[in-house]
Amino acid sequence: MARNQLLDRIDQRIRLAGHNRLALLLFRLGGRQLFGVNVFKVQEVLPRPQLFTMPQLPGGFLGAADIRGRTVPVLDLASAIGQPTDGPANYLVVTEFNRSVQGFLVSAVDRIVNIAVEDVQPPPELGGDPHYLTGVTRYHDELIQLVDVESVLAEALPPPASAATIAPVIGAGGREVLVVDDSRVARNQIRQVLDQLGLTCTQLSDGRQALDHLKQLAAGGQRPADRYAMVISDIEMPAMDGYTLTSEIRRDLMLNDLYVLLHTSLSGVFNQAMVERVGADDFVPKYSQQELADRITARLDVVAKKSSARQ
Repeated sequence: MARNQLLDRIDQRIRLAGHNRLALLLFRLGGRQLFGVNVFKVQEVLPRPQLFTMPQLPGGFLGAADIRGRTVPVLDLASAIGQPTDGPANYLVVTEFNRSVQGFLVSAVDRIVNIAVEDVQPPPELGGDPHYLTGVTRYHDELIQLVDVESVLAEALPPPASAATIAPVIGAGGREVLVVDDSRVARNQIRQVLDQLGLTCTQLSDGRQALDHLKQLAAGGQRPADRYAMVISDIEMPAMDGYTLTSEIRRDLMLNDLYVLLHTSLSGVFNQAMVERVGADDFVPKYSQQELADRITARLDVVAKKSSARQ
């Protein structure tokens, strides 16, 4: 991709930052149902390439494709989520998230649309386990199911290695962190790191809850930056995303000195540009316990030095 095209795509995407909008690539899996995935996770869409076998690939993968000189493992998305299909998978959606690149085969690609985050609802509870969905929304009265490609990929891969051993931070007692993530699994992962570091945390499930909580603290006379050493926030959340939460924190004089670390499955140059645009202090791609612990520890060192200087 030419540099000017790359810059144009970055600019188009960062216009959504801080405006609580979600860009979705819509596609179908052999039926009438529309599915969607966050455009920020999509590198490109191609006609189905020739696949070749790789012995080291886990059994859930169909094979791999040579994409611009890079070997990309490929999953059939309909099969991976148990979706009935009545047609061939003609397109490959190449994605990047959680520090890896992989492709998902789909039957047809529809369009890219922008959706208000507040219009995304949790998946319906119908007695089953829609674990592959992060939410549902509508576009022109047509239902869109948002696919949790992270869960799909995690199920196709072998179990992760045992968790890293993280040393507690000396003097961390009493320090608190605000954790904002709509995924219970992600919140538990972060809490485990904080527990090992000797930190306590408050956990909330979306940016709107977090912003209301912080404003209530300020209205009650408590300076949020005195209570929280940092805010660790996901980006993709219903009600208010992490970009918007960060923008709102920076706009509020009572909150704007909070340290915000965005902890996200999104990666690459697009996300880095958006993180800088909304004013986050740092971001860490999901999920490395050690890297997250290192960033938290570095922040605590700064807080401790500032505290000592004031004494």
